[in-house]
Amino acid sequence: MAKIKAIRGMNDILPEQTALWQYLEDTTRSVLSNYGYSEIRTPIVEYTDLFCRSIGEVTDIVEKEMYTFNDRNGESLTLRPEGTASCVRACEEHGLIFNQVQRLWYTGPMFRYERPQKGRYRQFHQIGVETFGMQGPNIDTELLLVTARLWKKLGIDHAVTLQLNTLGSAQARASYKDKLVAYLTQYFDLLDEDSQRRLSTNPLRILDSKNPQVQSLLENAPDFHECLDSESLVHFDQLKSNLDRLGITYEVNPRLVRGLDYYGRTVFEWVTDRLGAQGTVCAGGRYDGLVEQLGGRSTSAVGFAMGVERLVLLIEAEGYIPERLKRDTDIFVAAMGDQAEQKSLAMVEKLRDGIPWRITLDCSGGSFKSKMKKADRSGARVALILGENELEQGVIALKPLRTQEQQELIPLDQVVSELSADSRFFKE
Repeated sequence: MAKIKAIRGMNDILPEQTALWQYLEDTTRSVLSNYGYSEIRTPIVEYTDLFCRSIGEVTDIVEKEMYTFNDRNGESLTLRPEGTASCVRACEEHGLIFNQVQRLWYTGPMFRYERPQKGRYRQFHQIGVETFGMQGPNIDTELLLVTARLWKKLGIDHAVTLQLNTLGSAQARASYKDKLVAYLTQYFDLLDEDSQRRLSTNPLRILDSKNPQVQSLLENAPDFHECLDSESLVHFDQLKSNLDRLGITYEVNPRLVRGLDYYGRTVFEWVTDRLGAQGTVCAGGRYDGLVEQLGGRSTSAVGFAMGVERLVLLIEAEGYIPERLKRDTDIFVAAMGDQAEQKSLAMVEKLRDGIPWRITLDCSGGSFKSKMKKADRSGARVALILGENELEQGVIALKPLRTQEQQELIPLDQVVSELSADSRFFKE
């Protein structure tokens, strides 16, 4: 019988990988908590209409990429392709945003049916941040400060670049769309298939085309910023001034647009050249009209999402990985003989009560030599060895595994106090 494999583009995250994922998640959680953000958790399945109304029915996501199915009641349901719409739905449903300020974050899997490639999968993971009820550019600035601080803590600040743009008001975008369509229609036969389709559905996305011939045509296209409204320009200028004062380096990219219909005014991306074609590791912007679009009252909103898979790849290539992530445990306990093995179970429990280090008790049997090989492979800093001789003497042997220090004997009733007081083996 053939073995069943994982669905293409939906990957297992194995034990040797999860430590780095947890490190990224814990570091992000710590930074966001420091800024006063609270976690929200939403279902992975929503009514399909939520995404059609928020993302836009003529976007690539809704047209080609969503995992949509009918349940037994005939309701159309969709595995969430992104987190913002679900967060807005939850906030509106539970009365969290009317006349209130909210700073929220979430993490979890998202789903899109597209060609799997490095850093881009059909089940992928995002960490998202959403804020509500704040109009001015200061909250836009705060989100960029959050991300800049996170990159620094992860040791990847040297590997990412911030790109900024403004998409203006809905009226400004509509005016520019008309000019862009009029210009590109002249060169319709020179556009690739995607751009030809987008010309009648979502023309702003053509600005983001990766086709060199299309980009060449866009060099003489109308300037988006000539159509911008004065309020959006003031907002954008204030944001840039804030970043200048705070020492946050950025590039203004007039071609930067977002793939979702709900964005307006500020849009941004943190990009890297270290991951090949999949260069965006974090992206977001303002979506002041989305809450109203989904049935609520007009609410200012701005947020971003980070791709966990891509960030993990970038940390592996460029970032700081703590030494503790490179080992499975801190203390490896090896007991030889029936009585020693029985004694070790209780002793290890007392150790876990008294010290914060990770402890692995070998339960697989085998010779002393094989146990020491396992201890070394585990990456542990020290091994605690309990045999029949040690048991008779009421001691346990502490063997340093990563230094040249000599093995020493510690009274069994003093193991917890000795290891609690002496952390020299466990420093990073």
